[in-house]
Amino acid sequence: MVSLMDIAVASGKGGTGKTTVAVNLAWVLGESGLKVQYLDCDVEEPNGHIFLMPEITSTASVGIPVPVVDEKKCTGCRTCAEVCQYHAIAVLKKALVFPELCHGCGGCALVCPVGAIHEENRAIGVVESGVSGGVAFVQGRLNVGEPTAPPLIRAVRKKAILDGIAILDAPPGTSCPVVTTVRDADYVLLVTEPTPFGLNDLKLAVEMLRQLGLRHGVVINRADIGDQQVRAFCAAERIPVLLELPDDRRVAEAYSRGQLTLEAVSEWRPLFVNLWKRMEENVCQSNVQ
Repeated sequence: MVSLMDIAVASGKGGTGKTTVAVNLAWVLGESGLKVQYLDCDVEEPNGHIFLMPEITSTASVGIPVPVVDEKKCTGCRTCAEVCQYHAIAVLKKALVFPELCHGCGGCALVCPVGAIHEENRAIGVVESGVSGGVAFVQGRLNVGEPTAPPLIRAVRKKAILDGIAILDAPPGTSCPVVTTVRDADYVLLVTEPTPFGLNDLKLAVEMLRQLGLRHGVVINRADIGDQQVRAFCAAERIPVLLELPDDRRVAEAYSRGQLTLEAVSEWRPLFVNLWKRMEENVCQSNVQ
């Protein structure tokens, strides 16, 4: 039995039911007595709290170091601008800093030959922690207008428990925030739907995970709509389909009320218990191989 695991729940696009799967899986594991934590890494639009309704017990500001230029020392040599891959510094007569473009790598301060650059922290968001029933809760909230989510996602991930099961609710897509979330996960659940759009985005997500060398399986949501192409793709690529969830009006109604699916559709509880067992089996088999 696997009792220590980081599980990332991801999707190639939004609207597939990713958060629905993540929060209900965390809830059913907490109900079963396992030590479990839900981490909402979709920091631009976190919504897991709507369903888990946690009591927030702590809030911490998160920032990144950005360069500040001493104009009296700056010689306009352009070394800082040349090292910056994100064009956060431009040099005319003197260096100009664009804090919103800075990724906080510190390279400019390191290479400045005259020591004209030092770094100061700039707040980009907050990390909130709390509890919801038997589920520990963490979420990030990126400040409005901030273009760089990965530093805040890394701060959320640092809160992951080391002695239990961490459920990481990833942003949708396959971009840098998703990679930051799923990197180093023990297993990735890809939530999709049996439509041409779902298949296209599933292929992109699978390619990303294979490049990262991450074990993964698929959950097909609204499985009784659409066509068979997603199942055929998974069979051809030897990707396990761990769970199929039917299209059910009660789920949509519960979602609109901000209610956990398992509270509205109690017969789904065994499905999520079985999902966890199948993930355990997949991880154990991979470890043996």
